[in-house]
Amino acid sequence: MCYAIPGKVTAIKGKTVTVDYFGEKKTAINEIVNLKLGDYIYAQGGYVIQTIPEREAVEVLETWKELFFELRETDVRLSRRPAEETGVSKSISLILDKAAEGRELKREELLRLLLTENPAELDQLYKTANFLRQKYLSNSCCVHGIIEFSNYCKHDCTYCGIRRSNSIIKRYRLTDEEIFSAVDEAVEKHGFKALVLQSGEDPEYPAERVAGLIKEIKKRHAVLIFVSVGEVGREGLAKLYEAGARGVLLRFETSDPKLYANLHCGDELEDRLQDVRDAYSLGYLVLTGGLIGLPGQTEESLLNDILLTKELKAEMYSFGPVLPDGPKTDLVLKILAVSRLVDPKNAKIVVTTGFETLDPEARRKGLLAGANSVMLNVTPLKYRKLYDIYPNRAHTEETIEEQIKSTLELLYSLGRAPTDLGI
Repeated sequence: MCYAIPGKVTAIKGKTVTVDYFGEKKTAINEIVNLKLGDYIYAQGGYVIQTIPEREAVEVLETWKELFFELRETDVRLSRRPAEETGVSKSISLILDKAAEGRELKREELLRLLLTENPAELDQLYKTANFLRQKYLSNSCCVHGIIEFSNYCKHDCTYCGIRRSNSIIKRYRLTDEEIFSAVDEAVEKHGFKALVLQSGEDPEYPAERVAGLIKEIKKRHAVLIFVSVGEVGREGLAKLYEAGARGVLLRFETSDPKLYANLHCGDELEDRLQDVRDAYSLGYLVLTGGLIGLPGQTEESLLNDILLTKELKAEMYSFGPVLPDGPKTDLVLKILAVSRLVDPKNAKIVVTTGFETLDPEARRKGLLAGANSVMLNVTPLKYRKLYDIYPNRAHTEETIEEQIKSTLELLYSLGRAPTDLGI
């Protein structure tokens, strides 16, 4: 099954096209020469990635049509906010009503939400976030694949299992052909339309080499490529973009410069942030966010992390727990929900593998608290356990088929369509 629904181009204005599917209008950036009105396309992350024959598109749409409307009906039902809920304070109720009306919340109001431990108030927070997700972004859920092609890293970040000084871990690098084979399987066999190429900051994979891999992948497949290879500088980012990458996954991890320096053995937060800003200025989709549960971290610093993510114009918010100790599930859910309240109309909020490792029910809970994106691990099984950034990672022993099956079952039960048409 393809993780996108074809749409019909109904308007073209410069590089921006309007696409219709099942009566919904969305826009996407087009880089395909000679695209014309009436063409059917696949889009990912707001980019047109492929035109498809009308006959094929109509067949796919006919297959999807009835299911799509059934899913949307389920999603609308599950995302309704109750009029009142016993146990919710007047102040919290007023804040959440304000958010549901689409009004911007003040910093002190957002902080009040992060500080609450009241179960009834948390439930109302999650439901409000889910309501806003459905209101502005409908029932689309991005389903991306990730290929972890190297666990070598030149850095020694204290929280990370693949840090340079970890002499216990077994190191690996996929060969170029192994990377191409993994991409071939993900795209041709399983229908993925967006893939993340991830590694540690490996000196054997400078920007030039990664760019070569991307060029070959783009020759073979119509697929949206994200890169997650650490800091490569503006020049490196430009090379990767020229090769065909259109997304960057680079967490800043914390907005606190002192805490960042402690985690990164003296490295400066501003250097990381500059890479993120450069990526955006070059035209990349930015995937960024922070870690939850760092020593000395407060709700106020976590709020700063959320606000910084929006300031960096992130396409996707990626917040995950520090493991193995980990924060409580509700703290992670609060971060996801408040992120939705901060950026209700635009944010794609991912349920991270780290959160799924912390809580086996994380994906369901996260999707019902404002999240609308998941990533499936399509790294070859014999390498997957070696990308040991934290212990006992979820999905390291599941086949791609098993991951797809469980993901689709969950999404359908929640009324979500595994699609990513555009913005």
